[in-house]
Amino acid sequence: MPTNPTAQPPTGLTVRTYEDADQKAVTQLYDQGLLAGQIAPNDSGADLDYLQEAYFDNDRHHFWVAQTDQGVLGMIGVASDEEHTAEIRRLRVDKDFQGTGIAAILLETAINHCKHHGYLKIRLDTRFEKDAAVDLFDRVGFQHTRTRPTPGKETLEFYLDLYRREEDEDHAGAGA
Repeated sequence: MPTNPTAQPPTGLTVRTYEDADQKAVTQLYDQGLLAGQIAPNDSGADLDYLQEAYFDNDRHHFWVAQTDQGVLGMIGVASDEEHTAEIRRLRVDKDFQGTGIAAILLETAINHCKHHGYLKIRLDTRFEKDAAVDLFDRVGFQHTRTRPTPGKETLEFYLDLYRREEDEDHAGAGA
């Protein structure tokens, strides 16, 4: 589901589990995605400094990178503090490759992981109001739950009800 229906992901794109050798690329993607170069007051970025501890502490958490022969072009993580609700974190795509469908592929990878591990809901938030990102969340089925003020920008919060999504897909298949 590319953000631009005519856009194609780069040739040779693979999504794979993060490796320690990816740390520099992940840090660059994070820095590139900062709003006006500033870290949000509620975001220390510490999870990226301690990626193994933050995303590989149990099998329900995970972190992936999207890579081509040009290097790491995107990233996404899944973590949770709750038994039934996952949080998608750190969805970033290199600015030169935005709009090519990489974000959609990463998001679908994370959603499939959450389904496999029995989560019922997924949360995510963004400080960006880019139409393409919000459109992608909408097309995948995320619901905008609220907008909260944060210094310098508003934070948009979304959730995806996996239980309801599975129910809807089951009913759609039964009626076909």
